[in-house]
Amino acid sequence: MITQSLNGEWQFRKLGETEWLPAQVPGGVHTDLLALGRIPDPFAADNELKVQWVAESDWEYTRKFIPEEGLLSKPRLFLVCDGLDTLADVFLNGQSLGGAENMFRQYRWEISGLLHAGENELTIRFASPVKFVLEHYQQRNLPGVSDVHIPGGPYLRKAPCHFGWDWGPKLPPTGIWREIRLEAGELARLDDVHLRQQHQDGKVTLLAAVSAEVWQEAELSARLQLTAPDGQPQTLTASLQEGKAEFALPAENPQLWWPNGLGEQSLYQVQVTLLAGKDMLDQRHYQIGLRTLELRQQPDEYGISFTFVVNGVPIFAKGGNWIPSDSFPTRVTPHQLEHLIRSSAQANFNMLRCWGGGYYEDEAFYDLCDRYGILVWQDFMFSCATYPFMDPTFLENVRQEVVYNLFPLRHAVRPAHGPHRHLLRRRRHGHRVGFL
Repeated sequence: MITQSLNGEWQFRKLGETEWLPAQVPGGVHTDLLALGRIPDPFAADNELKVQWVAESDWEYTRKFIPEEGLLSKPRLFLVCDGLDTLADVFLNGQSLGGAENMFRQYRWEISGLLHAGENELTIRFASPVKFVLEHYQQRNLPGVSDVHIPGGPYLRKAPCHFGWDWGPKLPPTGIWREIRLEAGELARLDDVHLRQQHQDGKVTLLAAVSAEVWQEAELSARLQLTAPDGQPQTLTASLQEGKAEFALPAENPQLWWPNGLGEQSLYQVQVTLLAGKDMLDQRHYQIGLRTLELRQQPDEYGISFTFVVNGVPIFAKGGNWIPSDSFPTRVTPHQLEHLIRSSAQANFNMLRCWGGGYYEDEAFYDLCDRYGILVWQDFMFSCATYPFMDPTFLENVRQEVVYNLFPLRHAVRPAHGPHRHLLRRRRHGHRVGFL
């Protein structure tokens, strides 16, 4: 696949106004207005109240771009939005591509025939999340923690804490909060990679099920490469049959991953490549650790035990609750993120619960947890409220959210259950070491 990033310099304006202002993507209206000095710091004094108009307004983002060389020669072209927050309508060269209504999902639109040589214009219009939730709240009250701040949040698939919480302000962001890009390909693309591990008598075999979205009949193959912590690679290649291939690759001298305080965090690199002959069509990269992980529940004198067991060793879970690091997620720098994860390890944590009132974290969060030996207890984003599951449209939206976020996590040994959550691993190319 050929990709062209559309991150960087955009323009934005309040819908209905004529003045276009400079913006940065990924980002959001609040951070763009802050950078321009158009609003005061929302975290100082009572400025939170003075900027409520931002989330109560509709906004529009736009940018012009020229397709990079080679992009238009491919028969299949896509616009891919990894995160739109939240109610968005997307237009390319004045033609509607569709709408978004879930900040936790990736949206992909085929734009073959719509993209042309020379200058193109992409426009994304965002409706006010506050207007939306208040309108639905007035029709039917679904109670939740954020009701004391901005009620109605459960009707919108947006981080619940954006509408206010007992620990945080009511500052619902709006904007393009994750990567946005063009993708172009031919013949086929990788659709899903399911990595599993088989541990027996000290030996470890990496199992991989690869599936491709095939656009044109061709002889396709997939190559699996496992690179050990010392840099030594192992490779297998298999032909695709009906768009699928399976692998079983024994790891030579396997080195296990351990939680913080119990051993080393040995990490392997996995590369999956889709081929047509010798031509590479698509490729994905993963970081994994070789380990077993189970939740052991056995009857005892008090009831039923609840013990996590890593590589056959019961562990005592030590950790804390991870909430969003900032009301505006794109302000969190890689340095700040690593400082927090490293500090958790230095405090002898071996587990963090990624709380269900925020959002599924970026890949970098989980990679850092891998490196520092932190297991992740990952909630679904349904914290402390009643949700409109009686609405088929809402239910389908959630189903797609769950599929998008859960499928990459199937390598997990076993999910653990809570009142509104499962243990899962966020994002697209999961296969996390420390995911529960």
